[in-house]
Amino acid sequence: MSQDKIQMPSSGGGIVRYSDEVRSKFEMKPQIVVAILVIVIILGLVLRFMTK
Repeated sequence: MSQDKIQMPSSGGGIVRYSDEVRSKFEMKPQIVVAILVIVIILGLVLRFMTK
């Protein structure tokens, strides 16, 4: 049964280097993303209650 095992090469199996990835031209701080999300939720609630 030991021949059914799959072995990864010992020189880097599963290692990911994030510094080598291409950086996006469009970057935002996490605080801005949360603020936009909160604004969208509030606008959605306001519009929902105004249409009743």
